Amino acid sequence: MTTGHTRSPVTESPLIQCVLMFLGLGFMAVLVLLPLASVFAEAFRSGWKAYHDALVTPQAWSAVRLTLLVAAIAVPLNVLFGLAASWAIAKFDFVGRGLLMTFIDLPFSVSPVISGLIYVLLFGANGWLGAWLSEHDIEIIFAVPGLVIATIFVTFPFVARELIPLMEEQGTEEEEAAIMLGAGGWRTFFSVTLPNIKWGLFYGVLLCNARAMGEFGAVSVVSGHIRGKTDTIPLHVEILYNEYNFVAAFAVASLLTILALVTLLLKTLIEFKFAPEIKARKKA
Repeated sequence: MTTGHTRSPVTESPLIQCVLMFLGLGFMAVLVLLPLASVFAEAFRSGWKAYHDALVTPQAWSAVRLTLLVAAIAVPLNVLFGLAASWAIAKFDFVGRGLLMTFIDLPFSVSPVISGLIYVLLFGANGWLGAWLSEHDIEIIFAVPGLVIATIFVTFPFVARELIPLMEEQGTEEEEAAIMLGAGGWRTFFSVTLPNIKWGLFYGVLLCNARAMGEFGAVSVVSGHIRGKTDTIPLHVEILYNEYNFVAAFAVASLLTILALVTLLLKTLIEFKFAPEIKARKKA
């Protein structure tokens, strides 16, 4: 016999709910908030002047410029790849579709250090293409091109993996309608597809950029740790820490921490903006 009352999905007692809430908050505080606080505490341990001096050294500026340069090259290339791959996978059926999706997930299953080592075996002085590159005076390993290639490899899934499920959920009805009305392929993409995926694309770019600027493993292998030339921000932090210059190491590390906080804030804003569009589309 039904009573006509809707049963609440939450059946635990208030005590159990409070315990679960405090466990979750405590876990987050220990693993997230405490490390974040310690970074800034160590960075400012010797005062603002020491923090400022650590950030204005030539080596620090070189690391910042190189990090921005690598991200500025890798992220746009990954955007082009992500758009092309997600468009092909979500909108068309073709031979090799499953293989392409497997390749997209490859960087998630391969250690960044291993991927960097593979590029050394390919492009290093004793690698498969090393002799040919030396004859033509082309530097890849221990130079900026190697950093860019390694960064592209570890970050190329992010844009595609954000767009593929979004495009699959949207289907092809709107594109088919645009084509039937006489729109060409590029017109359909820029007028129909791109506006529908803009927030997902922005989200993927955001994650891709954060990973590109914070990548350590693959970049560490191909960089050679040439100070002032091939050291990115994470590598510069490692060098300072190994030299027992802890204040400077944490000061430079705070730049990546600020990047992480900004990324988290933008991610939250995007999800807040994007959620109503998803709900409206599901209702439609």
